[in-house]
Amino acid sequence: MNIVVTGASRGIGYGLVEEFIKSGHNVIAVSRNTTPLTALAKKTSNGKLIVSGIDLEHPKAPDEIAQSVGENFNQLDILINNAGLLINKPFQSLESDDFDRMFNVNVKAPFNIVRTLAHCFAPGAHIVNIGSMGGYQGSAKFPGLSLYSASKGALAILTECLAEEMKPVGVKVNCLALGAAQTEMLGEAFPGYKAPVTAGEMASYIAWFALNGHNFFNGKILPVSVTTP
Repeated sequence: MNIVVTGASRGIGYGLVEEFIKSGHNVIAVSRNTTPLTALAKKTSNGKLIVSGIDLEHPKAPDEIAQSVGENFNQLDILINNAGLLINKPFQSLESDDFDRMFNVNVKAPFNIVRTLAHCFAPGAHIVNIGSMGGYQGSAKFPGLSLYSASKGALAILTECLAEEMKPVGVKVNCLALGAAQTEMLGEAFPGYKAPVTAGEMASYIAWFALNGHNFFNGKILPVSVTTP
C-alpha cells in the first residue's frame, strides 16, 4: 500500500509510520520536524519511508505533498489526516489568530490536501481523518478547548460530505473521534492526566482501521474512546 500520514513526527502519527513500515507498506511521512523520522528511515528495512518536511500552516503545503506523492507513488491508497493543532485557552482569552491557526491546520489543511490529491487516489482508496471526542456531538466538553473542539466538529462534518463527493471515484472517507491516548497533545489539554491507552496502542488500531475499515464504513464518525478523559 502507498500511504500518506500527516503530523508524523511524534505520538500517534509516529506510531502509525512505524506500524505501516513494519508491515512493508510505503509511507510518505509529513511533518515540520523531520529529525525522528529521518532516524527511523535509516533503520527501515521493510517498507519505503519518504520523509517530507512540510509545514501544514504554509499555503503551499498541499502542493508540496502532491509533488511528493507524484515523485514516489504511481497511486495513493491511504491518506491519514492526523496532524492537529491544539491551543488551550479560556474562551475570553482566545484571539482571532488562535481561531485561524486551529481551523487552518485542523480543517482547511485536510480539505486542501484531499482536494489537491484527488487525482492520485486509487479506486478503493481510504481517507481517514483523525478527529476528537471533543468534536463529537453530545460528548463531554471542557473549558479551554472550545476552538479545538469546534474545529474537530467541522472536520467530522467535512468527512461526511467528502464521503459523498468521493463516491463516484470509489474512495471511502471516515473520521475516528479519538478519546484519551497518552500523547503530548493530551498533556497540553489535560496536564498531569494519565490516559489508559498509549499512543502506540492507538496508532496500532488506527493503522488496522486505515487498512480495513473502508470495507465496513463510509462517511462515518466513529468514537474510539475508553475515557474522554
